[in-house]
Amino acid sequence: MCMKSSLRAILMGVLIGALGVPSDAWTALAQQEGPQSPAPTREPSQPAPPVPGQSQGQAPRNQAPPPPQVAISVQSNIVGVDAVVTDKDGNIVTGLKRENFRILDDGQRQQVANFAPSDAPITIVMLMEFSKRYGGYFGYKAKFWSESFLGQLKPQDWVALKTFDLKTTLVDDFTQDKREVEQSIESLFYPSFSEANLFDAVLETVTQLRDVKGKKAILVLATGFDTFSKHNLDDTLRRLKETEVTIFCVGVGEDLDLRSAGGADISYLQAKNQLTTFSRLTGGYAWFPRFEGEMPGIFNSVAAFLRAQYTLAFSPSTPQDGKYHKIVVEVVDDQGNPLELADKKGKKKKAVVIAREGYTAPNAPAGD
Repeated sequence: MCMKSSLRAILMGVLIGALGVPSDAWTALAQQEGPQSPAPTREPSQPAPPVPGQSQGQAPRNQAPPPPQVAISVQSNIVGVDAVVTDKDGNIVTGLKRENFRILDDGQRQQVANFAPSDAPITIVMLMEFSKRYGGYFGYKAKFWSESFLGQLKPQDWVALKTFDLKTTLVDDFTQDKREVEQSIESLFYPSFSEANLFDAVLETVTQLRDVKGKKAILVLATGFDTFSKHNLDDTLRRLKETEVTIFCVGVGEDLDLRSAGGADISYLQAKNQLTTFSRLTGGYAWFPRFEGEMPGIFNSVAAFLRAQYTLAFSPSTPQDGKYHKIVVEVVDDQGNPLELADKKGKKKKAVVIAREGYTAPNAPAGD
């Protein structure tokens, strides 16, 4: 037996040497399914971080890599929707049940198949415009404002940091070490380019999050201008209609509005509208603060929205037609009437539901 084991070891060593494959690469090879490796998924007992496309295969510092995972892709006609319910003053409503929700798909009521208050850890990318536009003023503004968001995250949450100007740069891969990200923000020194390729940066990040499991979001800190992207606004909006990633936007350019003589600058109004549309389409929210003192409340709202989401799902009664479908999420009381909540003055007003506005249906399989 010893001789056989030794011979097996020698043959394996010769094979590895001949192929030129380091021993620690076999784990990575074992994870491959087709031309690309599936993104790792998080285990409940020892969560492993999602990994953006630029750095697949890297494990976080001081943490063993996750065990090999095999992802099986199954085409499903289930549509997931994350929804937040608030009153007219923006206070979040919790404690609702499946019976309190209705989903309309192009006006047709759907059966809510799955329902759960979503309390999973947050997975979020901080996507920051850090360019030399306007002398770098707004880039530095985003830098100084962004640090306070890290204080809203819990130890089990995952955060990554990316910046963009002419190109997108991954500064920190997903980590639970908030101090590491804080140090990276502090180390941002001087922007390299004057361009701000917002559309490309958003679409690249959405694509990298496509196979990440669980609750995922992007926090965009930007003026809203796009100067040199390969994708245009129509491309961007079309892609955002297909994503399940929630986008929150914080506009850092309100100074431009304040400085505009004789009224708001038209180009800046368009930039604000772009950020607002990104958030509205994906079930997020957009803020346009003028003072640094507003930031703690805004970042608290981002974290609160993500932690208070209700996760809903339905199987559309409409065919798989490859088209964009408008969806409306309604919330009702126990009698089936629109849910009303008292405002600060005690007046009853309808509850507000924040959820993505639609989805793009897959095409029917060939032969159907």
